Amino acid sequence: MLAKTKKLVVRLQFQFTEGCIGSSYAHRSRYGGNAGTQTLSIVIRSIALGHVNIQKDWKYVFNEINIGFVNGSATGLITGFVIYIKYNNFFLSLIIFVAMIGNLVIAGFFGFLIPMLLKKLKLDPAVSSSIFLTTAKDVGGFFLFLGLAKLFLPHLL
Repeated sequence: MLAKTKKLVVRLQFQFTEGCIGSSYAHRSRYGGNAGTQTLSIVIRSIALGHVNIQKDWKYVFNEINIGFVNGSATGLITGFVIYIKYNNFFLSLIIFVAMIGNLVIAGFFGFLIPMLLKKLKLDPAVSSSIFLTTAKDVGGFFLFLGLAKLFLPHLL
């Protein structure tokens, strides 16, 4: 009887943790899309005006990474705090914090790089940049978020 009760408690904890992780992920994903789209818009406009060149403007890639880190830290701190208040789990908050930073860095990096590479390949960056950005941001963000969740899973139960 005790073993069945213990299994039920562990199963309920696991289901609750799945719900916490699932609901927390939606917050992290939206911010990367906004940041990446803003970067795409700026870079595509700069390409159209002839203000940016991939060979000589690599410093802007690092600028976008820094902006992603700062914005990710700020939004991750706020979101992590809210998650901590809601679920009272420091490790879930930490995962959200790190995943927000990573997602915004990924969005900024690829938001700059994708239109520049498409231009280099003589393709119109305005037509297809967003689908590649969404793919890079989602794959990288999922990998980071779920990888951290797996790493900290014993602390989440």
